[in-house]
Amino acid sequence: MTDDHESPLPDEDTERDTLTMGLGLDEPGQPATPAAQPGSQASSSGDDGYRVLARKYRPQTFAELIGQDAMIQTLANAIERDRIAHAFLMTGVRGVGKTSTARLIAKSLNCVGADGQGGPTITPCGQCEPCIAITEGRHIDVVEMDAASHTGVDDVREIIEAVRYAAVSARYKIYIIDEVHMLSKNAFNALLKTLEEPPAHVKFIFATTEIDKVPVTVLSRCQRFDLRRIPTELLARHFGKVAEAEGVEVEDEALTVIARAAEGSARDGLSLLDQAIAHGEDKVSADAIRKMLGLADRGRTQRVLDAVIAGDVPGLLGQLDETHSLGIDPAALMRGLMESVHAISRAKAGGVGDILRSEEDRAAASAHAEKLGWPQLHMLWQLMLKGLSDLQVAPDPREALDMALLRLVHAAGMPDPGAVIDALSQGRSVPARALSPGETPGDNGAEAPDARQAAAPQSEEKAALPADFQAFIAALDDAGNHAIAVELHDKVGLVEYAPPKLSLQPRAPLDGNFSRDLATKAKAATGENWEIVLAESGGEPTLREQEQMAEAKAREDILAHPMVKAVTSTFPDAALETVKSKGS
Repeated sequence: MTDDHESPLPDEDTERDTLTMGLGLDEPGQPATPAAQPGSQASSSGDDGYRVLARKYRPQTFAELIGQDAMIQTLANAIERDRIAHAFLMTGVRGVGKTSTARLIAKSLNCVGADGQGGPTITPCGQCEPCIAITEGRHIDVVEMDAASHTGVDDVREIIEAVRYAAVSARYKIYIIDEVHMLSKNAFNALLKTLEEPPAHVKFIFATTEIDKVPVTVLSRCQRFDLRRIPTELLARHFGKVAEAEGVEVEDEALTVIARAAEGSARDGLSLLDQAIAHGEDKVSADAIRKMLGLADRGRTQRVLDAVIAGDVPGLLGQLDETHSLGIDPAALMRGLMESVHAISRAKAGGVGDILRSEEDRAAASAHAEKLGWPQLHMLWQLMLKGLSDLQVAPDPREALDMALLRLVHAAGMPDPGAVIDALSQGRSVPARALSPGETPGDNGAEAPDARQAAAPQSEEKAALPADFQAFIAALDDAGNHAIAVELHDKVGLVEYAPPKLSLQPRAPLDGNFSRDLATKAKAATGENWEIVLAESGGEPTLREQEQMAEAKAREDILAHPMVKAVTSTFPDAALETVKSKGS
């Protein structure tokens, strides 16, 4: 094989034509327009026309590449110490700067400085011929290939043949292969040897969104950089600078909504900003962005969820018929309901509300969070997840949606399994289902919403107060206050239970803040302000003592039974191990 340095240089026009035809690049003489940056004037001519923001504000230096500081620092150190890898692999979600980074690396390695005497640098000058030519997409030694449309061995073979020749005018001949995971298995195998031992004047830069589809043999030959999703705050600031450069007024909240919807992608966010500017008027508002993104229709999803939680079957079926007539996809509606349940759960856990939701949606989520317990939320989520999978296999998705949501109506009012077990263990009765907000014990869950709203709020509050001391303890336990419920059961005797007044006699040491904590948690569990009085005498035995006395009495009665006496007389070593009450 002829040594690279002794290989004759091919004619420049011949190599350009070969690579252009083989790799599907733009025709010679058709360079791309340089991108403008926030605060700078975009170059324009009569033939350019309008350029979308994602192209107009493509980063032209590493300083303009946002959110990838770790990668930039690594590249800067490698260039400074002359430890430049022969192959780079950029991976990450769409729009985080993989291709832009590849082009910036090409400029950094081939920049010669304004005086023509410079070397590789992390801050290319942008003024020398290599920088300008790479920016305009016309440099003969920087070849970009789209692997999505050039997947075969023949396309890779052209690269293998071309790398034998030295660069025409640049320091390095650079091959940028986008979406490299689309190459066929044979194409990857054909590239392996050249990729592992390329000539000194050749650098490979790969970009992919699906790193798991790239063979391990290729990964092991590349220096890998994982480009991170860009944080929402950083994206919002960047979009603000772009809007200012474009002379458009955009609300701060609108910028945050766009950044949140972009999911870490600068390109997606700039496309949304472009659309918002065209969609809006003089000022782009957050509400306009939500409407543009279709988030305003969440009000319909919220009404469906309200009907499910309230147990309003006729109202729910009416809402479902309306959504079907509007052509809303059943799976999309189910996913929207799951998003709402997730928002309610975050609100209950004290999380910050999703900026993509309107203020009304966030207020509704907070209201539901106060009414629903964790077991109900977990049950709703699991049943919705099951319903979504049913939609994908059902012959008629609409019927599957109806059945899944009717199942949710039934499950939304079911009592907490933990409360059922606790009630059974204490010998208390368990209702067949928990009452929905506004429902009375005689309701069957099918009355119209207006009839529920007609009930006086005062009556609802009084009906919600526990009937006796044991029910009061159970209400606290159901609300997640297990520790204080145990103390009420084991350490205090009841003096008087007259809701909302409760008098107790301590039978064991209690915390100094016991009364205040109990009043606070009782209000949260029942919605009523309670007066807690600790008396020095007059209290009944604790509930635990009462249970122990009842068990001892039952044991005595059993041992006194003639049949048991006959057994113990015949078998003196026999012992009564466990006493179970009726129904347990």
